[in-house]
Amino acid sequence: MVQVYLVFTTNYFPWLTIIVVLPIFAGSLIFFLPHRGNKLIKWYTMCICIFELLLTTYAFCYHFRLDDPLIQLAEDYKWINFFDFYWRLGIDGLSIGPILLAGFITTLATLAAWPVTRDSRLFHFLMLAMYSGQIGSFSSRDLLLFFIMWEFELIPVYLLLSMWGGKKRLYSATKFILYTAGGSIFLLIGVLGIGLYGSNEPTLNFETLANQSYPVALEIIFYIGFLIAFAVKSPIIPLHTWLPDTHGEAHYSTCMLLAGILLKMGAYGLVRINMELLPHAHSIFSPWLIIVGTMQIIYAASTSLGQRNLKKRIAYSSVSHMGFIIIGIGSITDTGLNGAILQIISHGFIGAALFFLAGTSYDRMRLVYLDEMGGMAIPIPKIFTMFSILSMASLALPGMSGFVAELIVFFGIITSQKYFLMPKILITFVMAIGMVLTPIYSLSMSRQMFYGYKLFNAPSSYFFDSGPRELFVSISIFLPVIGIGIYPDFVLSLSGEKVETILYNYFYR
Repeated sequence: MVQVYLVFTTNYFPWLTIIVVLPIFAGSLIFFLPHRGNKLIKWYTMCICIFELLLTTYAFCYHFRLDDPLIQLAEDYKWINFFDFYWRLGIDGLSIGPILLAGFITTLATLAAWPVTRDSRLFHFLMLAMYSGQIGSFSSRDLLLFFIMWEFELIPVYLLLSMWGGKKRLYSATKFILYTAGGSIFLLIGVLGIGLYGSNEPTLNFETLANQSYPVALEIIFYIGFLIAFAVKSPIIPLHTWLPDTHGEAHYSTCMLLAGILLKMGAYGLVRINMELLPHAHSIFSPWLIIVGTMQIIYAASTSLGQRNLKKRIAYSSVSHMGFIIIGIGSITDTGLNGAILQIISHGFIGAALFFLAGTSYDRMRLVYLDEMGGMAIPIPKIFTMFSILSMASLALPGMSGFVAELIVFFGIITSQKYFLMPKILITFVMAIGMVLTPIYSLSMSRQMFYGYKLFNAPSSYFFDSGPRELFVSISIFLPVIGIGIYPDFVLSLSGEKVETILYNYFYR
């Protein structure tokens, strides 16, 4: 008994393996549950998600030390002897935030998917499989394992899109898989190139690769390969066109996972691989990243204004917000990078909440186009209230998490030692224009939906306001948004040490 207790309380217990394998293992048992309607399946999936979230939180609270920038909870098992393939997992300050975000959003997305009745076994299994893939990508310490988890993520999303989407679901699912699988080819080439460089034995361990140096030309080639792969996922313009179609057609619980976690995997990959493993190339490319990021903020915000479809408008706003993350990553300052990580977490909450509320209002109205809506504030006041508050959060209202994240990214750019004063002023000015465009599209979205007279006289049986389940999901997402906005150290303390370690390489290597 003492030994068992010691295993549970020390770091030798395989926490991360259990956290990664549990959702898909438990999900595969769904098919063996007795046929007693969908309620059993929904409750089972819900319990698995909650248990997983609690387990993750427990492991991180008790076994993760904030002041240690090195890999913690590390696990290293030989998997395939033939070519030295290891099952290497571990977390540090960079991956702990996205893993907890993934747990939180997946649990709420499962609750949001309560109305789904068609093929509900398969649907919930795919949600759980996706959960495993996400946590696996965020916690893998081996390049090939990272690639496998990255690919593993695509199949559930494709099926969720093509089976539970809107009218053009097959088109958008095909577009999604073509774009992301196309990006993954570049990722695989980069992984194999880095792994096999300079030796016959593949070295795929992140820790070893972080200390390796390459000829500049080769490093630039690797960098471009990884950049294309992550640019498709996080979308960076011009590789973003799959996103509005996918979001426009997907079921809103899938949209929550896409906006909340999937896009963040691209940004995470940029920091984890492009910044950590390829610092010389990153310092060459960072001015271009900043230029693309500013263009993206302006372009996506102005495109969003022209969208008739509610979900597509929110999707373009996601693309615009990802611009801040790219600028933060390109600024090469600890302020900028911390701001980018904070924006990853903050937008994960806000994007998921907006898609959820768009989906619930679609459930009531069965209307997709903004110019057909209007006057919904009176029949559905609770949804109207939550939507207004979260639109404010999206436009970076002070006191909400978006404001803090964007402000820190601004500071990061202004204090950057790498750029001259004039370019910094210019970039900041253009970013500020983007910040002005954000309220325009998000407030006009609220105005077109909730104000006016169009549906004012509709029969009241036609509407019913948000129930306790929907209110619970909205408030659960809204609380962290306010919490991070008031006390951002809550997130920044997780990543601070790690960010300093990454940037130390830039200036002293």
